[in-house]
Amino acid sequence: MTTDPEETGESRDDRDVRRARDMDRTGFLGELRRMARTSGAVGGMAARFAGSRLGLKPSAAGHAGDLTAALGGLKGPLMKAAQLLSTIPGALPDDYARELAQLQANAPPMGWSFVRRRMMAELGAGWEKNFRAFSREAVAAASLGQVHRAITADGRDVACKLQYPDMNSAVEADLRQFRVAIGLFQQFAPAVRQEDVVAELTSRLREELDYEREASHLRLYTLMLKDDEEISVPEPVETLTTRRLLTMDWVSGRGLQAVLDADPTQEERNAIARALFRAWYVPVYRYGVIHGDPHMGNFTIRDDFGLNLLDFGAIRVFPASFVKGIIELFTALTERDEDRAFHAYALWGFKGINRETAAILNEWAAFLYGPLMDDRERPIQNSDNPNEGRDLLSKVYEGIKRTGGVTPSREFVLVDRSAIGLGSVFLRLGARLNWHRMFQDIIAGFDETALAARQAAALAEARVPPPLNGL
Repeated sequence: MTTDPEETGESRDDRDVRRARDMDRTGFLGELRRMARTSGAVGGMAARFAGSRLGLKPSAAGHAGDLTAALGGLKGPLMKAAQLLSTIPGALPDDYARELAQLQANAPPMGWSFVRRRMMAELGAGWEKNFRAFSREAVAAASLGQVHRAITADGRDVACKLQYPDMNSAVEADLRQFRVAIGLFQQFAPAVRQEDVVAELTSRLREELDYEREASHLRLYTLMLKDDEEISVPEPVETLTTRRLLTMDWVSGRGLQAVLDADPTQEERNAIARALFRAWYVPVYRYGVIHGDPHMGNFTIRDDFGLNLLDFGAIRVFPASFVKGIIELFTALTERDEDRAFHAYALWGFKGINRETAAILNEWAAFLYGPLMDDRERPIQNSDNPNEGRDLLSKVYEGIKRTGGVTPSREFVLVDRSAIGLGSVFLRLGARLNWHRMFQDIIAGFDETALAARQAAALAEARVPPPLNGL
């Protein structure tokens, strides 16, 4: 039976908005549907883990490829979590880690019917009055949402990022499956204990669902990078932003691959790399803030070979003591001081670590810090072996397993991910820079107390909400 809106006191516009918002209210049923779609992939992972322990190798690479295809097609929160884990020694089997390290979500965009409903749900029945123009086709699609180009009523050129329907249920269902997969893997390969890692990924994924939080990250990065003219951060339009709609300035630029296809000069390649380096590491060492996802879809290149930063979902705020630990480890490795390195891992929050395990971890740290310790102009990686990092990961994992295992800190996850991701971009660029001098310039005069004060002031001015923690 259909109820007349006039009998309920509800206007037709109110009814339309209510129905539009129903796309995000499937709740438990949505989680069940999502789990049904991912359970086959996760079940396959479990079988693969068990088989490898029993000496069976049934088409490992093939199954890993099937897994990445399944996760990418789901506009995948589960894929994002697994991809982040792929850079941690021993966190996933090698074949999965290799596949997931290459995966970026590029699922087909949602159609105009979805777009109209989403915009109505977020801005009301008359949402069109806020815009002079609004593109029917998405200009970009990612794992949690898609982007449309528009012009506001006052003539501002903007990008509107719309979250896909019922992503809250998708994230919760994927996280449950992810914990199952990791729990199974831990039974067979317990050297890297991942409770804190899973807690960290859970918190960050849930934060990415809140576009008002992401708008605060845009304000924060504008503050932190205000002195770096080679880096642009779009300004959010707060009156047109909600938890599931982020409206921000449109910034023009080319994708990195398009720039590389045009065969830029070495000077131009270096300019891009220099901007990337500062965009990621000025926030870390001066404010204790990191962008945890440096893949090529999260920035574009300006005509002057400066940088547009675009995506600010995976942002992590560190205590000042953790940043001090990063610098302490760098100093310890430079001076070959094993006692100081051991203390640095404690500042990082590693648990269950002994001296022998610390010595193994130093091999991985030396690989990541290597370019920063070498005071000369050089490529990011001296070796021509593109699998050097992956080969070392396997070696380090075996060493950790032999020396009793370790529990990585929550903070380690995005630091490791960013270092590996940026290194891959620098490698593709073929950049040749004195990474040591650039790093020293950023950390000069480091003071833990001053960083804490600077961080608190910036977070308050940008109105960044407190982080989500726990499982």
